[in-house]
Amino acid sequence: MKQPTVIETAFRVRGGQALHGEIEVQRAKNAILAMLAASIVVDEGETVLHNVPNIEDVERALELLRAIGAQVHHDKLTKTVRIDASGVNSGVLPEEIAGRFRGSVLFLAPLQIRLGYVELPGSGGCDIGTRKIDFHHRGFARLGANVQYFEDGRTLIDLENGRFRGAMLYLDLPSHTGTENLMLAASLADGQTILENASVEPEVVDFGNFLNKMGADIQGLGANTLFINGVGKLNAVEYTPMPDRLVAGTMMMACAIAGGDITIRNVDPSHLRIVSAKLEQMGVEVTSDKYSIRVRHSRRRRLNPINIQTHPYPGFPTDLQPCMAALSSLADGTSYIRERIFDNRYDYVEALLQMGADILISQSDVCIIKGVERIKPAHISADNIRSGATVLLAALAADGESIIDNVYQIDRGYEVIDDLLSALGADVTRFETHMTPQPAW
Repeated sequence: MKQPTVIETAFRVRGGQALHGEIEVQRAKNAILAMLAASIVVDEGETVLHNVPNIEDVERALELLRAIGAQVHHDKLTKTVRIDASGVNSGVLPEEIAGRFRGSVLFLAPLQIRLGYVELPGSGGCDIGTRKIDFHHRGFARLGANVQYFEDGRTLIDLENGRFRGAMLYLDLPSHTGTENLMLAASLADGQTILENASVEPEVVDFGNFLNKMGADIQGLGANTLFINGVGKLNAVEYTPMPDRLVAGTMMMACAIAGGDITIRNVDPSHLRIVSAKLEQMGVEVTSDKYSIRVRHSRRRRLNPINIQTHPYPGFPTDLQPCMAALSSLADGTSYIRERIFDNRYDYVEALLQMGADILISQSDVCIIKGVERIKPAHISADNIRSGATVLLAALAADGESIIDNVYQIDRGYEVIDDLLSALGADVTRFETHMTPQPAW
């Protein structure tokens, strides 16, 4: 019997081209997903978000909204999303959608608020470690919810009294999704909630500003302790989310590894201070003004080795650690990277080894990278959003043609990054591949 073919998208990258020009980056995925989910609590009127990037994780969030009864209009030309949640009627998140991206966890609080319950089959997205979400559940329980786990993997969380109640909450780790979930739950709880060890990531602050515009009373945004006074309801608003600092950081590193002179407009340089500092240590010239960053580097000059340890904001972002490993692979010396947030963030190593990098993971989980003079092109796959960006950056520096499969993973977080790089002079082409699934034996 003939096996069916599956059409997938790939990148063809011909490396060795320096980058020159000016670009603007998309708006922040990690803020937008929380805002899309929060629209569920509005029972009349339209929530309107502007400049929403056309990325796969946004598409999954919009699919979830439609699946639970919301009316969604997404104008991809103007990048405007309009959500009428008045018809939301199901607290069950379909596994075929929720299992494809981890942003589904952000639907837990708003569905409890709106319907009194939520049923979660599991969560998907990037396989970069355990990232258990039981601390979300414990937070909901502290706020008065009942959490039940079933043998088939389902989790049911329900509010017996229909509303959360204010409480003292503490996060063991300052998770941005945990902070966003509990911040929304507390905004519509009875009484005051104090949330300790909250995330201070810019995307969390932006989401908090969004909730306050809706009528929430959240005090202390940008600090580790939040004071949240519950209100009776939140209202529909129009909002433009912040620029995506992770996309901006990726483009900064693209110029550093490929060489050239680029300017990134419409970005907040203060969000990328430590990234800029580390690039400068590597010999890259970084300058900025209030709303832009300029990056300059010559490929004729090898990068300096670097030491990096990831840490919650304002520390070095775990999401950009893989890209920094690509740069370190071409440094003149040995670099050391320690990942302190996720336990499987070195999943890009095998791909970089295929390209000729010299990388060793020590017994203490330190990534030791001995720089080489050149890396070679290869046929590789994007395993998740950030490792996909990493191999794409490495391909920009390789002398020859690389093929990157499973571009869907890159498209989950980066809006047409091939067009963005091509606008700067890179040779990146998107094409379709036809694959035949192999028998599972």
